[in-house]
Amino acid sequence: MMPPFGLLHRRAWASLFGQLLRPSGLVCIGEVHFHSQVSEAVLISQLKPHQEKSNFVIKTPKGTRDLSPQQMVVREKILDMVIDCFKRHGAKRLDTPAFELKEMLTEKYGEDSGLIYELKDQGGELLSLRYDLTVPFARYLAMNKVKRMKRYQVGKVWRRESPTIVQGRYREFCQCDFDIAGQFDPMIPDAECLKIMCEVLSGLQLGDFLIKVNDRRILDGILAVCAVPQSKFHAICSSIDKLDKIPWKEVRHEMVAKKGLAPEVADRIGDYVQRHGGVSLVEEMFQDSRLSQNKQALEGLGDLRLLFEYLTLFGIAEKISFDLSLARGLDYYTGVIYEAVLLQTPAQAEECLNVGSVAAGGRYDGLVGVFDPKGHTVPCVGLSIGVERIFAILEERMKTAGLKIRTTETQVFVATPQKNFLHERLKLISELWDAGIKAELLYKNNPKLLTQLHYCEHMGIPLVVIIGEQELKEGVIKLRSVASREEVAIKRENLVAEIQKKLSES
Repeated sequence: MMPPFGLLHRRAWASLFGQLLRPSGLVCIGEVHFHSQVSEAVLISQLKPHQEKSNFVIKTPKGTRDLSPQQMVVREKILDMVIDCFKRHGAKRLDTPAFELKEMLTEKYGEDSGLIYELKDQGGELLSLRYDLTVPFARYLAMNKVKRMKRYQVGKVWRRESPTIVQGRYREFCQCDFDIAGQFDPMIPDAECLKIMCEVLSGLQLGDFLIKVNDRRILDGILAVCAVPQSKFHAICSSIDKLDKIPWKEVRHEMVAKKGLAPEVADRIGDYVQRHGGVSLVEEMFQDSRLSQNKQALEGLGDLRLLFEYLTLFGIAEKISFDLSLARGLDYYTGVIYEAVLLQTPAQAEECLNVGSVAAGGRYDGLVGVFDPKGHTVPCVGLSIGVERIFAILEERMKTAGLKIRTTETQVFVATPQKNFLHERLKLISELWDAGIKAELLYKNNPKLLTQLHYCEHMGIPLVVIIGEQELKEGVIKLRSVASREEVAIKRENLVAEIQKKLSES
């Protein structure tokens, strides 16, 4: 790296300016010797870093990756489908900063708070990269005194965890969130969130799926009637949340050996959290002698009963399972929680790709009040679509099928069979661009026609317009279909209309 201007000796600057101002042909030998010394010192300073970096490996940071143009096509299609669904349900788009004040994020994520990326002191502010899109949304509502909003947000979040690339888990990843904020009649917004989740997963054709549903009040009620100390609720919930990954025996061991729970208490918990079913299980829990004595649990069961009623009206009740093991480890959930999992691998895949949950969410009625100076609350419920995990599944499916992905949307290629036609090609492509047609040409003065046609075939461009001496004389342009190789002569003034017609037919 060259030394900054200000670090060069004044004598060097004076000499350099003197050389510039001196008439050409007059050179001072002493100054030449001095310049050679300066140049040698600069050259050595440039070489040293390269010598020291001989073992330098060019790579992306752990848990991150580049996305190729082919991957971006698949990703954009996923995002387009998800966003279209969010818009269909009346959501407005919102964006928030990639980093927040550290104090805004701490103590919101339970045991996962240690995964937050903290930044060094930046001008007197302690900052952290956002861990999710939910907490920034709650901060936005409180800061702007918004009492009612249906919003969606798409953005990157960062978590300092051990990445599992093959399962679509990264340290930097994209989230797609939909949330409904405001005071409404019970379970209507919650049912819509589950409906959206079903629409997205069905639309992406990932295979059969199941949405597990529970309520934090029911879970807290279970812990209370099983005699778990209040101080251990969050810790035990985080253990229960692992039941989809490890067997009950290991979860029980963690509760007893690592979190100090009495063995008989853990066994009572096990009697509940290993159960799952439909609305019939909700009714069964209403009759449970211990749980029916807990006010919180009864409130949660009442809401779930109403929720299943609405889900039946939406025609998605068969996709929902009341699962007492579902805990959702985040501290801010207060009511209904849910998580979508795939029940089978897409038919095209030879082996099961275990990606865990592909969507999740729940109700968080107290989070906005944490940020509001007067503690005013805004009830909220929402969901998050796991884009990276879905992308991992679709990418594997496309590899297995050997599908070729087109990376551009070019509709027309402007070609010529003859030399010295660059100006005509430039005028022609400008007409197409001005008409809103996606068009390309080769950046060469005299490209060979075969090269141009091969490029169209390789890139999947459907149409070629060809202009040469004969076409110029007759006032026409040849329009060629790349697939059929058929050519027709079109009057120059009708070209745009004819191209638009052919594109609309395809």
